Amino acid sequence: MSDAARDDQPSPTPGAPAALQGMTGFARASAVSELGEVAWELRSVNGKGLEVRLRLPPGHDRLEPQARQAIARRFARGNIQASLILSQGRGLAAQPVVNEEFLRDLAGLAQRLHEQFGAAPARADGLLALRGVLEAPEAGPGEESRAAVERQALAALDDALMSLTAVRSDEGETLRTVLLNQAAAMEALAARIEADPSRDPQFVRDRLATQVRQLLDAGVGLDETRLAMEAALLAAKADVREELDRLRMHIEAVRALLAEGGAIGRRLDFLAQELNRESNTLCAKSNAAGVTAAGLELKAVVDQFREQVQNLE
Repeated sequence: MSDAARDDQPSPTPGAPAALQGMTGFARASAVSELGEVAWELRSVNGKGLEVRLRLPPGHDRLEPQARQAIARRFARGNIQASLILSQGRGLAAQPVVNEEFLRDLAGLAQRLHEQFGAAPARADGLLALRGVLEAPEAGPGEESRAAVERQALAALDDALMSLTAVRSDEGETLRTVLLNQAAAMEALAARIEADPSRDPQFVRDRLATQVRQLLDAGVGLDETRLAMEAALLAAKADVREELDRLRMHIEAVRALLAEGGAIGRRLDFLAQELNRESNTLCAKSNAAGVTAAGLELKAVVDQFREQVQNLE
């Protein structure tokens, strides 16, 4: 049984988001029988894909394919180290073999030496210590016992994987809350940029008109019509409407993925890159201090979002 107590996992509520998993955690599970004790220790850290490293006792290499398959059925990402520790019980421990015929001969010889020459009586521990009296069997555990231990090990591995899944799911649910809060912060900053006075069409027109008049009043000989056209082009390039629309679209996609659940880390990482691209473009196109300040805050939140996504399966 697992060393960590845990309840049976309840079935997902219809309509509820699927569980999210982080990629860090530790779990241990063991099982004891007359054959001995088997124990698994699992350690999981972040990884771009699923990488499994197994440490198995000598003679149990054939467990590796089944152990790898069991881990791959549970997890999609993470660097996982799985160590199997075996302690043999009486059912597998090698029992010493006494060469009784040889021991009787030695005991008889020791008795004659005592009677004829007065030698000290032989002690049992001395006789057993003589070469050839007590020998360990050459053969190890039988195939049936080895197979039973490996079945026991696979059952304990399933317990350990359940425990590790629970640990990673706890981290995943915490990350869900963090990422939703960051999505809300990005949305609030986008709304702040949208509401900035510099975004009002009349404000833009008045500002451009003032700049055109200043250039004309300077008497530099510029054509008024051509100058107005250039000003209109600059205003169009400075417009961040498309960036704001795409930003909101990506934020909605983030919420949809978090509602979907499961192994969504890679897709969220792609969205984080797109959010970063839009925030960079928005800052580059800004022509107002308020928009620039909100854009820089937005970039900071997007960076935090990207960091947290790296922890998600």
